Amino acid sequence: MSTILKVDDINVYYGSIHAIKGISFHVEEGEIVTLIGANGAGKSTTLNTISGLLRSRTGSIMLNDKPIDHIPPHKVVEHGLAMCPEGRRIFLQMTVEENLEMGAFTVKDINMDAEKERVFELFPRLKERRNQIGGTLSGGEQQMLAMGRALMSKPHLMMMDEPSMGLAPILVEQIFEIIKSLHKEGTTILLVEQNAQAALSIADRGYVLETGKIVAEGTGAELLASPVIKRAYLGGEREEEPEKDGAYYF
Repeated sequence: MSTILKVDDINVYYGSIHAIKGISFHVEEGEIVTLIGANGAGKSTTLNTISGLLRSRTGSIMLNDKPIDHIPPHKVVEHGLAMCPEGRRIFLQMTVEENLEMGAFTVKDINMDAEKERVFELFPRLKERRNQIGGTLSGGEQQMLAMGRALMSKPHLMMMDEPSMGLAPILVEQIFEIIKSLHKEGTTILLVEQNAQAALSIADRGYVLETGKIVAEGTGAELLASPVIKRAYLGGEREEEPEKDGAYYF
């Protein structure tokens, strides 16, 4: 496997607030890697920094061995990174089909019809509603559209920010099944998700963020089984666990 994404020692500030404190991690080709943590831990800030919407004062961000930390967001997309943002952020006044076409806006030499059909195979509901205005879709359908729009750019890496947010449990299950299907097809995914149980159950590896720092890392199975992670994020019983240099490694 080759390394698709390498984040090294990034520090991000909102004015005087130090939001991300020297974190480093990587994503290998074909993996699902998840970032979990409480509200305000820095998960979304990390994704926004990778995508070029925020800037780190230090370190580097490499996508397919090329630096992307000093280029504008639309150029980051051209390098093969797609973002499925928190809150979906589809174009509410456009049809489903027009939203999908916007996802391929920066891609050269694309067979638009073929790519749309690929998305429709993954999301049959979108095919049924291809001419429907995006703002009239249900929350789950809008999430599918946001994911489909991101896929239209044929990304090397797809980042998803809280895909289950605001959805009914049955739709959350459906969204995670779709993420697993994308993974089986070979899509590399960096997933930010507050539903730690669901995220770790499908992830190859995971990193735990607390107040802008990575405090634990391991395979999805190792983090799910950890008493520390259970206690902090999965509603498990409280029990003491030895700490090593302020962080946990599995």
